[in-house]
Amino acid sequence: MEYFDLNMNLTEDDLALKAHANKFAREVMRPISIKLDQMTPEEVIAPESPFWDFMKIAYEKGYHKLQFPEVFGGGGLSPFQVALVMEELAWGSFGLTLALNTSLDAAVAMGGTEEHIKNFTIPYCQCKDGSYRGSWAITEPDHGSDTLMANYPSFRDPNIKAQCRARQDGNEYVISGQKAAWVSGGTIATSILLMCQIDSSKGHAGGGMFIFSLDRPGVSKGKPWNKIGSRDLNQGEIFFDEVRVPKEALVVGPENYEAALGAHLCMTTPMVGVWATGLARAGFEEALSFAKERVQGGKPLIDHPTIQVKLFNMFQKVEASRQLCRAAFIYNWTVPAEKRIPEYAMAAKTFATQTALDVTSDAIQVMGGNGLSKEYLVEKLFRDARTSLICDGANDTLSLVGGYNVTRYYPRKADV
Repeated sequence: MEYFDLNMNLTEDDLALKAHANKFAREVMRPISIKLDQMTPEEVIAPESPFWDFMKIAYEKGYHKLQFPEVFGGGGLSPFQVALVMEELAWGSFGLTLALNTSLDAAVAMGGTEEHIKNFTIPYCQCKDGSYRGSWAITEPDHGSDTLMANYPSFRDPNIKAQCRARQDGNEYVISGQKAAWVSGGTIATSILLMCQIDSSKGHAGGGMFIFSLDRPGVSKGKPWNKIGSRDLNQGEIFFDEVRVPKEALVVGPENYEAALGAHLCMTTPMVGVWATGLARAGFEEALSFAKERVQGGKPLIDHPTIQVKLFNMFQKVEASRQLCRAAFIYNWTVPAEKRIPEYAMAAKTFATQTALDVTSDAIQVMGGNGLSKEYLVEKLFRDARTSLICDGANDTLSLVGGYNVTRYYPRKADV
């Protein structure tokens, strides 16, 4: 169903973008996502998998480059339009939407050198068959969400040693170590935005961001990760054995890494919130449709007051999630990097993903035993929602950092 939007300023272009994205999500993404959910992780990325059909169609339609400026061959959409479309796509599949947005190497390259733009951003935006696939890798076997705690005191603890490190050797950097199995697109990526430690005396803050292709000697990949949810999203380990990259591959060094990472996360975390809003909406709509058809106690479920209250609470949560996530996303994607506000980004992500879990859980309750069955979509939506609370940082950790920011910097000055 087409979901009502409170925004009264939607233009004809906005409505067309939304309608096209919903059609693609409904006719392509959701059916393929359901098929992939029933496959093994190896089958998902096998040559004959429908995953590749999805990637090809999505790239042809340009959904992989929504957030990039038109000057680089991107979609040229406003932040509001990006959020509008992203919600529709995630309504179709949270995992596949994430799979389309793992090429954040290109996003960073937009703030890099002309060579970065020439070698990574433009080829990515011009790709129409899914053959250019990026990834960004930050977590490690012994370091998870703590690698995302920019501006938190422990982030600068010199006793914290990373498992993936880079050392300079003349005009090259030599990278050794591994990244954890949570690298989205990790086993199928052709390029990477790698965050790894350069200056261990600064702890995690002594990191750097590198961008390079993954066809270099010494790079190897683990097996695709087998997960409870978001099974349509490929994830897996990447190993680096004395991998040499030119010094030009360094986008951000230790002197600016913490600030750059914080600015980067201000953009990615509210995007996850927008996706989670779409996922929550899907759960609400499935429950609403079911309640209209299912008869219990001699009348449709929809006519029972307890069901009406539950559906209203679900609706309320979806709408609150949309308003917060859109606002945080639009703000942080509009202002300069130094003006982005992390606590709003973290509030959006944590609130929306918890909402997605709550709403999909309630959808199962509305549907009763049917909701537990794999014959119905909500069972998959619930599992996908559970993964979202860990995606791009565990909610517990993000809340800790968000609380640290709020207690020290709030209220922010309206000086933008």
